[in-house]
Amino acid sequence: MKFSSIFKHAIVASAILSGVTQADPVYVATTAIVEHPALDAVRDGIKETLNENGYKGDNLKFTYESAQGKTDIAAQIARKMVGDQPDVIVAIATPSAQAAVTVSRSIPVVFSAVTDPLAARLVPSLKKPGGNVTGLSDMANIKEHLSLIKEFVPNLKTVGIPYNPGEANSVSMLEQVKKVAAEMGIKVVESPAPRTSDVMIAAKQLVGKVDAIYTPIDNTIISAVESVVKVGIDAQIPVFAGDTDTVARGAVAAIGYDYYDLGRQTGEIVVRILNGEKPGDIDVKMAKGTNLFVNPKMAKRMGVKVPEAVLARATKIIE
Repeated sequence: MKFSSIFKHAIVASAILSGVTQADPVYVATTAIVEHPALDAVRDGIKETLNENGYKGDNLKFTYESAQGKTDIAAQIARKMVGDQPDVIVAIATPSAQAAVTVSRSIPVVFSAVTDPLAARLVPSLKKPGGNVTGLSDMANIKEHLSLIKEFVPNLKTVGIPYNPGEANSVSMLEQVKKVAAEMGIKVVESPAPRTSDVMIAAKQLVGKVDAIYTPIDNTIISAVESVVKVGIDAQIPVFAGDTDTVARGAVAAIGYDYYDLGRQTGEIVVRILNGEKPGDIDVKMAKGTNLFVNPKMAKRMGVKVPEAVLARATKIIE
């Protein structure tokens, strides 16, 4: 971090402590690959944490831009942000993080909602990554997810995965699913969907081949998940998700993170950098806390019953 930035943050910190509003606010530029409930919740959690730490009102310039699901727009946004010279760039989801890391050489970049930061080549290591990049991973517990599906479908033999082969996080998650599924004696049938307009087709290609469908943490699939849900209803194939927000949109059940809380955890990293720590000295964090969401109405519409044991431990039941 430049000396001028450190000096600026010292002034900001002093102003916060004294209650005096200062004219040169801290500038946090935030971007996400697409707008959907989980990623929006991350953004909101980040901003709330900044506010709670005194970065608010005239002390904070907070901007947000969505790439509308397009990697070329993500790259344009990243270049514009670097030109604007914010104090910190926060990139939500893997494609936006990759775009920001590619163009930012000195401005701190904090990523969030990235499944596999190493596979995405955002950092060389999770421990003290060095350079100007750190952040938070939402790596899922795949065995827990597949075990949940088996509770609904005890004779589960095959699970279908619609995914975008262009998203590094999705490819990484698919590889994890295949590895864990093989250990559990479950066959994985993949169905690629490079664009949101392909999601319905990808889901339909799984009909007659799988006992259940699992939507990974894939921004393309999540953006059009209602298409997968419709196929699940029509074909009587239960749809499960890697994120809990998708349950309210029609998935039968999911074990996942509270993405608002994940945003708050990301915000804590941003605050540490604004207070003078170098991003390269901050370990990449793994998201904490998991919830179990269940949608009994959708389970019935897709031909499965919610086990009593699942209902008993559910964090939230979608009515």
